[in-house]
Amino acid sequence: MLRAIIDKVLSTQSVRDKVAIANTHSALGNQVNYQDPLSMMQHTIGIGDDCAAIPDGTGGFLLFATEGIISAFVEASPWFAGYSSVMVNINDVCSMGGLPLAVTDVLWLKDEEAGKEIWEGMKAASDAYGVPIVGGHTCYRSEKSQLAVSILGKASKLLQDTAAKPGQILMMAVDLKGDYYGDYPFWNASTMADPAYLKGIMRLMYELRERDWSEAAKDISMGGIIGTLAMFLQNSSAGASVNLEAIPCPTGIEWEKWLISFPSFGYLFTCSKENCGAIEAHFQSAAISCKPIGEINDSRHISIINNKEQVDINLNFAYYA
Repeated sequence: MLRAIIDKVLSTQSVRDKVAIANTHSALGNQVNYQDPLSMMQHTIGIGDDCAAIPDGTGGFLLFATEGIISAFVEASPWFAGYSSVMVNINDVCSMGGLPLAVTDVLWLKDEEAGKEIWEGMKAASDAYGVPIVGGHTCYRSEKSQLAVSILGKASKLLQDTAAKPGQILMMAVDLKGDYYGDYPFWNASTMADPAYLKGIMRLMYELRERDWSEAAKDISMGGIIGTLAMFLQNSSAGASVNLEAIPCPTGIEWEKWLISFPSFGYLFTCSKENCGAIEAHFQSAAISCKPIGEINDSRHISIINNKEQVDINLNFAYYA
């Protein structure tokens, strides 16, 4: 039964796409050198994390990220595509232990009317999370509507997806309130939530890092839990064992669907065993489900365990014999 579940998960295109993403920055490598134009100091910037983390000269970091939205999604659900474009960028900043400052957008549209719902969605997310849209670029007379959004954030300490270490506990925090958005594999706990609640949970990962409870994290994005975990482990040169039944999951949702789902608030991160209880309480005080779901090891593969069954896959999603 477990093998059948994993077969379905690994056959999903959004999961398999996570393997290809690791190759997209091969021309640049895993890091680039950067010179601050004011101080003239040299820095090394890592590539492949959820945000670029640029030293700000005061001991903290400027976080910079961007997200492109699939054109078919923009055409089919313009309001939600606009909302999501802001929300997913906020998640990227939070996953790094930061807080967002502002976003800009780039839009290609047939005409002004074609952008109305997209703008309404972006503005709704901006207002709900309290993150302003401060500018951007708009092109008209485009054959298709296309959207990309960039974000700036700040952090004093970083959560990074290169920092998971063998022996650490793998944790998952997720907002289980809400429901799926239409036919999309998106668990929506955001669009109907109280803005005060959204602003509050936006600080949880920042507080996690400020209390030195974790140094390694990644937000659960397209490709769901399995796809995101594979990227996390690739970047940390690590492996993990995962207890399927320990994963927080909405009541009545099948594993085949939940494991590929993209939650509006969902993070994987690591910690030491002695901090698990405090971390669970930290998230649960904000009505967020948080549980230990496994352990990091040096195997360079994912072992998924359910009762007496175990399935092992490498980080390119090939089964071990």
